[in-house]
Amino acid sequence: MNSLNLPSWMNKLSSRNVAPPLIIVLLLSMMILPLPAVILDVLFSFNIALSIMVLLIGLQTKKALDFIAFPTVLLMTTMLRLSLNVASTRVVLAEGHSGPDAAGKVIEAFGHFLIGGNYTVGIVVFIILTIINFTVVTKGAGRIAEVGARFTLDAMPGKQMAIDADLNAGLIGEDEARRRRAEVSQESEFYGAMDGASKYVRGDAIAGIMVIIINIFGGLIVGVVQHDMAFADAVKNYTLLAIGDGLVAQIPSLVISVAAGVVVSRVANNEDIGGQLVTQLFSNAKVVYVTAGIIGGMGAIPGMPHFAFLMLAALLAGMAYVIAEQKKAADATPVIIEKPEVISETDEASWDDVTPVDLIGLEVGYRLIPLVDKTQGGDLLKRIKGLRKKFAQEVGFLAPTVHIRDNLELKPSSYRITLKGVDIASGESHFGEYLAIDPGMVTGALPGPTTTDPAFGLPAVWIDSNTRDDAQNRGYTVVDAGTVIATHLNHIISMHAAELLGRQEVQQLLDHISKDSPKLIEDLVPKQISLSVIQKVLQNLLTEGVHIRDMRTIVETLSEYASQTQDTNELTALVRIRLGRAIVQQLFPIGNEVAVMTLDSNLERLLTQAMQGNGTTGSAIEPSMAETLSRQAESAAKQQEQMGMTPVLLVSAPIRAALSKFLRRAVPHLRVISHEELPDSKTIRVTSLIGGSA
Repeated sequence: MNSLNLPSWMNKLSSRNVAPPLIIVLLLSMMILPLPAVILDVLFSFNIALSIMVLLIGLQTKKALDFIAFPTVLLMTTMLRLSLNVASTRVVLAEGHSGPDAAGKVIEAFGHFLIGGNYTVGIVVFIILTIINFTVVTKGAGRIAEVGARFTLDAMPGKQMAIDADLNAGLIGEDEARRRRAEVSQESEFYGAMDGASKYVRGDAIAGIMVIIINIFGGLIVGVVQHDMAFADAVKNYTLLAIGDGLVAQIPSLVISVAAGVVVSRVANNEDIGGQLVTQLFSNAKVVYVTAGIIGGMGAIPGMPHFAFLMLAALLAGMAYVIAEQKKAADATPVIIEKPEVISETDEASWDDVTPVDLIGLEVGYRLIPLVDKTQGGDLLKRIKGLRKKFAQEVGFLAPTVHIRDNLELKPSSYRITLKGVDIASGESHFGEYLAIDPGMVTGALPGPTTTDPAFGLPAVWIDSNTRDDAQNRGYTVVDAGTVIATHLNHIISMHAAELLGRQEVQQLLDHISKDSPKLIEDLVPKQISLSVIQKVLQNLLTEGVHIRDMRTIVETLSEYASQTQDTNELTALVRIRLGRAIVQQLFPIGNEVAVMTLDSNLERLLTQAMQGNGTTGSAIEPSMAETLSRQAESAAKQQEQMGMTPVLLVSAPIRAALSKFLRRAVPHLRVISHEELPDSKTIRVTSLIGGSA
């Protein structure tokens, strides 16, 4: 039994959860317990190797979040250097009188070979390294991290809205949206942590200066007073040991600081630092040729080191020649000449020439063709597939296929959306550019042609890729050309969902339900109700923005009341009551409070009396009352939207359908619900009263 439990016990002991406490214990042990010179050599070598490893990892990152543990690594490496300073100081002061190798071979090597055994040179080199690390590298990296944290925090609302826009357009799923939101949050936390972690390195530089001064003066006191050394010998021994100790700690600190600067200063793309440098520094042959000419001219000046300058000029000229030849080879693509098609005689007209009208069509200008061409990297087709899938999951039925074709009669960057062959929407989208949409909270204007978002009418600006990050930092929602079209198409499909639900789609819905509940459908259609009545009820629900995902509840309600009435408006009202919980959840997804607008009691009584005997039409409303009602409802809905809430009007059941139909033209986004549709668990909060002054 023990032998079976041993492997699991060892796995627990060797798990990564044990590593952080062990590191802390080791750091404290180095500060408290005396270490022999051999162990110090190993730890100093490990410190140098660790700093080089961190720098190489920083150079290989493609974006800052690829090395998200860097702030913690920065803290741990700083604590390691300070612990080594304490351990080496103890050895230097205790054994320094015995010779320059008292604190180990590593400190001796740095004290002798790197500074030539001259402590004056060592002090100067140490001060220079400290100044470079403290005032240049660390300060610059800290400033970049500080500005990056501020800009990232300012850009968070715009990035979050861009994620929501992609999610609503069906371009990404819930998991991808959740991952992107987490990445935005991590990016802000990373730069904030880097801003604080850079203070560790700055404090480490100050501590290094203080430690070397203390070691020198402490060594002189120990050597002269305790070991009766000559003052000159004590100065030589302890100064070289202190300088070597300082350099051993300062050089890894400088390497770590450079790694921090590399990580926070890079601009994220699909290449690492090495790839960016090679691609951007040595991609233009003309620049390299001009540089070679300038260096060669400097080498021809009398008194200059001709060999060094002329050799470098020759290398640059050769490199420029190679770059130019590679570019020529890449541009030399074969030209394919297509033979003209032979036009045959016109055949007789037939029924094949009568093509059915596309339910949903998308026509694009010739400049937008790359968006729908997979060979040119276009992903609009993929986005539309995701849009249809998301629509089916949310609304409850599968939208028809979108037929895309080019139209030379359109402007080059224009597109047009058709419904059953009729143009219902159009817009412009510039391929290769981005649309910066103003959600109402931006911090500054952007250069570029102004326009409006074709889907929702918000003010926007077309910008290039170089301005994208700046726009996000200012709070704009930035989307590419394909997303503009996909979002507009999704908006149009959602608005006209009722027209897209034909009898074929209704039959497919019923067939889908019959797989699980065959008896329910068999008893309903066509024994109790016709397919056309079900279609009309579903279209009524979609017209008012109610999703039909819960087809089981809809079918059960129709089956229950079909024997009492076949009127589609009455059946729709009964179905809405059964779907009340889902309707309210769709309008108010968070919390138990329902913020609604209501009618003045006198106005509601007048409307009820006016509509009695007139069915569900609003034609019986007196014209002046109708105008006042429409104007006040529009004003109250705008006020509701400005408060960040969905405009919802709560009325009594007898006038709900007629009032919804009447207000739909003036206030398209207004939703009208009845008291019977509200679940008992919801709390009503009235935000505005319509008709109170009437």
